Amino acid sequence: MSWDTAVGDMEQSCVRAMELGLPAIAFTEHLDHTVWRIASDGPYVSDQLTALADAGGILTPPAFDAAGYLEAIERCRDRFPQLRVLSGLELGEPHRHGDQIARVLAVGRFDRLLGSLHTLPDQGTFAEPWGIYPYRDPYDVVRAYLADVARMVATSDMFSVLAHIDYPARSWPTENAGSFDPAAFEEEFRHALRETAGSGRALEVNTRLPLHPSVLTWWHDEGGDAITFGSDAHLPGSVGHGFPEAAHMAEAHGFRPGKNPYDLWGRG
Repeated sequence: MSWDTAVGDMEQSCVRAMELGLPAIAFTEHLDHTVWRIASDGPYVSDQLTALADAGGILTPPAFDAAGYLEAIERCRDRFPQLRVLSGLELGEPHRHGDQIARVLAVGRFDRLLGSLHTLPDQGTFAEPWGIYPYRDPYDVVRAYLADVARMVATSDMFSVLAHIDYPARSWPTENAGSFDPAAFEEEFRHALRETAGSGRALEVNTRLPLHPSVLTWWHDEGGDAITFGSDAHLPGSVGHGFPEAAHMAEAHGFRPGKNPYDLWGRG
């Protein structure tokens, strides 16, 4: 149901979860309100994005059909009774759009709410890191991103899990800046993680790009009590991608499964 997953399929994602032996699946659909500028080219440019943008490259995310989504969740629960199907939302920049998000949340129950940061202020509007890297120092972009993550955590109470704290690493310009090294941003990562831990939230271990072990070390150091796993699967075939490796890394850093298979992982 996410606006950016035109070829996604909730029921087929459940089928894939069953094939993998997963006991639960959470559909944390994108809920975005930030109007942002897309680049003319880049790693995430697609026909779908350009079709949604105006002539100036400014994209306004379509409205989210919350009622239709919750109906789809119930269909999945009815069809797959042996699979725990959690509803949820990935709240894009909740510190900027509290009122709009509150209206969606009033429609029904959402089991798991993630907070995510995708865009930064740029040239009078907003843009994703991959749209900013070509003309700004990439190190400054990542520092700005992590500072805004800390700001989002401190100023919004609408979510319980921080999503993909390493999002800028997905499009890091290796051809100009070399490999992405989180150690170059340790202070900034630790600050964002400290804010998150202090607020009682969980940290998502997103496997779209394997989380660097250092980030999980810092999360544990800064008092983080819980983690979740997310494969960021926009396609059924990506459900559960990288979970075995992520689980092994989490265990190596002192986190253990909860009592139920759909619970957060906590400190062992």
